Amino acid sequence: MPIATPQQYRDMLDAAQSGHYAYPAINVTSMTTANAALKGFADKKSDGIIQVSTGGAAFASGLAVNDQPLGAISIAEHLHRVADRYDVLIALHTDHCQPKVVDSFMVPLIEESERRFAAGEPTLFNSHMLDASNLPLEENLDLSVPLYERLAKLGMMLEIEAGIVGGEEDGAAGSEDTPAEKLYTTPEDMVEVYRRMNPIDGTYMFAATFGNVHGSYKPGAVKLRPEILKQGQDAIKAEFGADARFHLVFHGGSGSEKSQIKETLQYGVVKMNVDTDTQYAFTRPIVDHVLRNYDEVLKVEGEVGNKKKYDPRSYLKLAEAAMAARVGEACDDLEATGKSLLAAAVAV
Repeated sequence: MPIATPQQYRDMLDAAQSGHYAYPAINVTSMTTANAALKGFADKKSDGIIQVSTGGAAFASGLAVNDQPLGAISIAEHLHRVADRYDVLIALHTDHCQPKVVDSFMVPLIEESERRFAAGEPTLFNSHMLDASNLPLEENLDLSVPLYERLAKLGMMLEIEAGIVGGEEDGAAGSEDTPAEKLYTTPEDMVEVYRRMNPIDGTYMFAATFGNVHGSYKPGAVKLRPEILKQGQDAIKAEFGADARFHLVFHGGSGSEKSQIKETLQYGVVKMNVDTDTQYAFTRPIVDHVLRNYDEVLKVEGEVGNKKKYDPRSYLKLAEAAMAARVGEACDDLEATGKSLLAAAVAV
């Protein structure tokens, strides 16, 4: 059953924390991109996280419907069925839900999981992200804690963010003119997050910010300060004891130096969002196909074209394969390759 159970998901995060690796969290918007993510993880024998944003969910429901919960449910149900054919564990997650759409996006999905849980079925998703980072920290946590309590009753997780990821991408809270000081979560804020969240009997993830920025950048353009993460982990250990730790999430990694990505793994990053790079990987072969076969893709000057070249399957297969390869590259970068807990259990 490759959609992870609550215990398997916790085991995934614990294994990544202790083993100093992380899971790529791949944003998908369709069955094709979801299939690409599955293939990428399976090819690398890596467990992984597949996630849907509010914008991606709306797209998945179709232009005429534009229903975020419906699109998210559709992708999740597809993954529940298809992931069963693969030999790695997959956790399902929703990405960047801002406070203004909690009631219209996240709550309907939680209600669907509650319905399934009451019927003895697996929850629809494994975890959700609340991105209330634009709010003052107290208000952020006042919203986060009740949602976390509700999810914990189902064995589900919540991801929260404090500090703002710069740039802007598909509903993310940042903007191009985010003040520089807001790009770094302080140790004091991390202590307060732990104080408010840790008493709840469950598991959560924390996206602390350390200069990360959403979007596409040349290597070296994003100026990260990974030491911010270590300072935060040290602060909570000093305040709450040696066993205190965060399961940290890395947003906005496009353009980051691979050495800095690997450094974050030493400080407790167990999940890294990957979207911009997989979007490009998916699109590149489509463009190449069209440019190479222009006269056959189009019915130019009264000709009939070539159905084998303009059939969407001809280029979407190429796109799926290219995106899967980029997912595999992310598994390598985050040192998750070959570490599937499911594959290890089968081998034993």
